[in-house]
Amino acid sequence: MNSIPIDDDAAYRRTESHIALLTLTLGAIAALPVGYFDGWRWGAGIFIGALLAWFNFRWLKQGVDALAQASTAQAEQKKASVPISTYFKVLFRYGLIGLAVYVIFKYLNVPVLSMVFGLCALGAATFVVSVHSIFRSAE
Repeated sequence: MNSIPIDDDAAYRRTESHIALLTLTLGAIAALPVGYFDGWRWGAGIFIGALLAWFNFRWLKQGVDALAQASTAQAEQKKASVPISTYFKVLFRYGLIGLAVYVIFKYLNVPVLSMVFGLCALGAATFVVSVHSIFRSAE
């Protein structure tokens, strides 16, 4: 059975940590000028979107980690058992994010488009960390 070397596992964990931190950082950096120039609701929407993207990333990571751990631990068994919460996090995270966006839009009157832009912070963070990793590995 192949396993990931310890050094690679630590590098993956660092990369995941950098993506998570950078998602919130980019969201906050973008929210400040947007809030100043376009109003606090737009700034709040950007940051709320980034926060939801962060939750999405964390839930996805937890779900994938739990599935990988269960499959590794139960490799010899015919039927592996995975906690229900794992399926919930993997399958229903988009529903939870959609519900959160709806509630925030409906009751706080935060523009949906600003939250959608905030959700893009995860993609931007992933791009920045990936490019940084490419240049770092070339050295």
